[in-house]
Amino acid sequence: MTSSPATDPYLRELTQLRRVKDRVDHEYAQPLDVESLARDVHMSAGHFSRRFKLAYGESPYSYLMTRRIERAMALLRKGDLSVTEVCFAVGCSSLGTFSTRFSELVGIPPSVYKQKAAESTAGIPACVAKQVTRPVRNREAPAPEPLLA
Repeated sequence: MTSSPATDPYLRELTQLRRVKDRVDHEYAQPLDVESLARDVHMSAGHFSRRFKLAYGESPYSYLMTRRIERAMALLRKGDLSVTEVCFAVGCSSLGTFSTRFSELVGIPPSVYKQKAAESTAGIPACVAKQVTRPVRNREAPAPEPLLA
């Protein structure tokens, strides 16, 4: 006899992880840390991090920073905020950490991105620019090879 989805522990855990992922997507600008996210789903921080990485291919912190950098890219493309203002607007508390992570994901510092984005996305609708300029996920989570049967 098989478990129903509501009682299957694996599915219940995936549901909890999805809720955390959705929370990060919506509250990326808030001060979030792995310990509080894990506490919300009644897991230890270590177990939560391992399970999240297994489910989504990157650690919770890395996922949060990717969301923040994506939003920062959009704000920098608009061009009406400074790099420092964007850093704090997306929830980062350290300009140095923000700049380092931005450079890792995007390949150039945020100040250079701001200058180039105005030139390269001129005349392109914002929804298209967002897709074209989306950062590549960090090297911790390479894309899995397709399974060929």
